Amino acid sequence: MLTIKDAIEQRRSIRKFRPDSIPDEHITALLDAARLAPSGSNAQPWRFKIVKDRETKLKLTQAAYNQVFIAEAPVVLVCCADIKGYLHGTVSGTQDLGKIGAVEDRIVKIILKRAEKIKTMGIEQLGHRIAFNVAIAVEHIVLRALDFGLGSCWVRLIDERMVKNIFSWDENIYVVALLPIGYPDESPPPRKRLKLEDIVID
Repeated sequence: MLTIKDAIEQRRSIRKFRPDSIPDEHITALLDAARLAPSGSNAQPWRFKIVKDRETKLKLTQAAYNQVFIAEAPVVLVCCADIKGYLHGTVSGTQDLGKIGAVEDRIVKIILKRAEKIKTMGIEQLGHRIAFNVAIAVEHIVLRALDFGLGSCWVRLIDERMVKNIFSWDENIYVVALLPIGYPDESPPPRKRLKLEDIVID
């Protein structure tokens, strides 16, 4: 049975996929893994668009500077942040944490005060701030995918505006990444990684 350690060590960025379709229940399981991810103040701002049709995948490929492997994946998840959902979730989530005693009252007040300031931020500044929450959820998907023999690849080289235009999304949706998913048709070797001593700050 695959352990979390196994998944972390075996994960690779996959850019070649077999054409086999992915069962819907597996996609549901991946999204459920994302749903269970942690987020600041339990705001849960992540939103996902499931794309399977070739025409839309080709449009996403164009929005990703013609990275053709995107269109070859059976499924592409468009990973987004819900701006209004984040703002509302931050307030309600913080209040809930305060009620159950998980967070001190003084911390609740600090977070709520910061939330008021956040509301005045521009969409780009706010989107970048929220994106790290979505990134945690996406990584849950990436690791859970290995349970089903699936591979994936983070794609951040995208024209966010083009992606939004494909789906006619308004400014409330902030596009974070594309995640092509499918059964790998390649077995890449491990990529070079820094040593432990290189990532620990004295």
